Amino acid sequence: MMISLFVLQRVSDKIICEMKRRIIIMANLAKPGLGEKLGNLRNWLGQKAEIVSVIDILAAKTADIPEADLCISLGGDGTLLAAARHVAPLGIPMIGVNMGKLGFLAEFTVEQMKRYLDDILEGKISPIERMMLRVNLLDDEKSQFSSLATNDVVITAGEPFRMIELRVDKGADHIATYLGDGVVVSTPTGSTGYNLSSGGPILEPTLDAMIITPVAPHTLSMRPIVVGGNSVIYITATRLNRGTALVIDGQDSIPLKPTNRVEIRQADCVARIFPHPQRSFFDMLTGKLQWGRSPHHQDD
Repeated sequence: MMISLFVLQRVSDKIICEMKRRIIIMANLAKPGLGEKLGNLRNWLGQKAEIVSVIDILAAKTADIPEADLCISLGGDGTLLAAARHVAPLGIPMIGVNMGKLGFLAEFTVEQMKRYLDDILEGKISPIERMMLRVNLLDDEKSQFSSLATNDVVITAGEPFRMIELRVDKGADHIATYLGDGVVVSTPTGSTGYNLSSGGPILEPTLDAMIITPVAPHTLSMRPIVVGGNSVIYITATRLNRGTALVIDGQDSIPLKPTNRVEIRQADCVARIFPHPQRSFFDMLTGKLQWGRSPHHQDD
């Protein structure tokens, strides 16, 4: 009987071990003070799950990402955007823990993450699937660069900061030729970023659409436009500056040449991001961006 109980205990321990969830931590280790916080948090997380890797987001390579059940992004929204480009192709869902300023995508504080982590690991909270973009930089119709984008793809004028001219097409249909400081092609997730600052509309993050927003257009007639998520957008610079560049999620920058054409389409993967279970998207807009608030909402 004693041997049977021992065997059963070993089998039980093995099952529990096999059921333990695997976690990747991706962090901006250059952030002051984050290393100490990470050390304290790592001890706590190790009791909840198996930590298979701790990755510095500034040195991350998609090919080196191990299999995992969850990616915890420690930093700010920028850290989460960078993490998404690496883990989304692997189908790994993410939770953003805010140690930055705004925390619009990275919705959780450390304490909130601790409160809800068990529910997330047990499948009681589901991630939201957010559309991503695939951008290809073409030269003579050959791909010179390819990347995912979670927020947006931007062509910015650059030095010497003269206006540039961009022809924008949707498939075979010519949309417009923009004369100004550039153009933003945004996902619904990125609609509250550079797109919003440039006068573009806010979209719910679950929509299947892209926003094309001119930056400082040199005419009152140029306005943002929303197109379907299955669209293929082509951008050709008919006039550019020596500093004109293609920028991915505000992080990766690639110089543009007159022979380049930019192709933007919906990616074949999505960013799976856990939302705060006690806050809606509109709560975030109101709380973080002060959206919809009257200028007279405070009592005298």
